[in-house]
Amino acid sequence: MNAPHIPVLLNEVVAAVGPQPGMSIVDATYGAGGYSRALLEAGARVYAFDRDPDAIEQGAADETRWNGQLSLHPQRFSQMREEMARLGVPRVDAVVMDIGVSSMQLDQSERGFAFSSDGPLDMRMGQQGESAADFLNEADEAAIADVLYEYGEERQSRRVARAIVAARPLETTGELARVVRRALGHKPHDKKDPATRTFQAVRIHVNDELGELRAGLVAAETLLREGGVLAVVSFHSLEDRIVKRFLREASGAGRAVSRHLPGEIPGPPPVFANVSKAIRPSEAEIAANPRSRSSTLRHATRTSAPPREAGSTDPRTMP
Repeated sequence: MNAPHIPVLLNEVVAAVGPQPGMSIVDATYGAGGYSRALLEAGARVYAFDRDPDAIEQGAADETRWNGQLSLHPQRFSQMREEMARLGVPRVDAVVMDIGVSSMQLDQSERGFAFSSDGPLDMRMGQQGESAADFLNEADEAAIADVLYEYGEERQSRRVARAIVAARPLETTGELARVVRRALGHKPHDKKDPATRTFQAVRIHVNDELGELRAGLVAAETLLREGGVLAVVSFHSLEDRIVKRFLREASGAGRAVSRHLPGEIPGPPPVFANVSKAIRPSEAEIAANPRSRSSTLRHATRTSAPPREAGSTDPRTMP
């Protein structure tokens, strides 16, 4: 039986945003609508984005129910700045981002995100473009190894990539999981399935998840009005590292200007303030929703400073 999708750190996200009647909020990752509903119930107007056509289709009933307070936008969150400009809404009061794969995607074997049940080797959030099977069956061994090492932090990436190439063509999630387990010597009593790292890496690559995150953060910086809140929930260290560094640089934290060097040019004014520390789920939430265990929330408040110049916030130059 599929686990229901439970929004992670919901109370903490709502507390950070402080939704009120009349506020305009972007829910950059609609999913099953958990964050959007909480924001709507507080009286906010919500613009919800999701690149997954299934999420948009399933959310149609919510859009009808809220009678104009909720609108769904079938786009990547990297596109939210352009879409909001098209709608004539150049500034919003908050942007909420819940990064990564949703429970619905994980639980649908036909989407190919997980190896808990066998399905086609797909993994595409937007259901178009290169699939996981396309990448694994066509890329050379070095390219596969690089993806596994960079996005899955797989120390034995070359061994796994060699095994994948030798086993081609691969068509299902079960086939890929078995290849990885054989390559790494999986034992049934191992606490963590070694295929987890490979599945994470391939999914991130196929969906350009880290590139999307970087671009989404830049878009949020431009969209937020003074006093607006950016709240980002991430699920693994690669994502959290990007969010942490973005907020550190955007808030001017760690920028050293020596008082012993007169005439030194100060950096640009900070575009974010009140940057939170990492907020993680309580033991009670983890017990109720085990998938929340790896989640981290970071939030910050937009200042009155203009958005940074494109060169300093270009997502291609961010770590």
